[in-house]
Amino acid sequence: MQPTFLLSPSKPSKLIWGAGPIIQIPTATSNYTGQGKLALGPNIVVLAMPRNFVVGVLVNNVWSVAGSGSRTDVNQLLLQYFINDNLKKGWYLTTQPIVTANWNATASSGSVWTVPFGGGVGRIMKLGFQPVNINVQAYGNAVHVPQASPWTVRVTFALLYPKLTKQQQKMMLEQKLKQMNEPPPQKK
Repeated sequence: MQPTFLLSPSKPSKLIWGAGPIIQIPTATSNYTGQGKLALGPNIVVLAMPRNFVVGVLVNNVWSVAGSGSRTDVNQLLLQYFINDNLKKGWYLTTQPIVTANWNATASSGSVWTVPFGGGVGRIMKLGFQPVNINVQAYGNAVHVPQASPWTVRVTFALLYPKLTKQQQKMMLEQKLKQMNEPPPQKK
């Protein structure tokens, strides 16, 4: 589990940014699925929204500060650049590869880096009254550690909770009430 906390200016400008800590909490129940170390580090995100695009980068690095002495220390970089081309009717094209570096890896282990290339498609829409973000992405890892997969597929389903104005809240409530009061369609 890696919670992140980002502080940003209260009044956004053309360049939006946030900075804060990232915490890696050792929650894995197996030596193969986790590092067994509590790790901390800095986290920063910067983005801009020219025309119908969202373009930005998220960068963090974590270092182990506690955990099992029998486990390898953690010193890892994560860099995720993202480009979204927002199309009509909530559709978008995206690339959001997650580039990683394990700074503690040795040359004899193969590679420090994992560098994916690829992208995907997604849509922001409503399921009933609930806004959702659904997308599918595929990446080939041009560079990867020998034990890692040469490809990645990412499928996302996210519930969205936008901040609504009082008028928008009232309109949604009226729509829900109207829908609840409509008689069900007659079956033939």
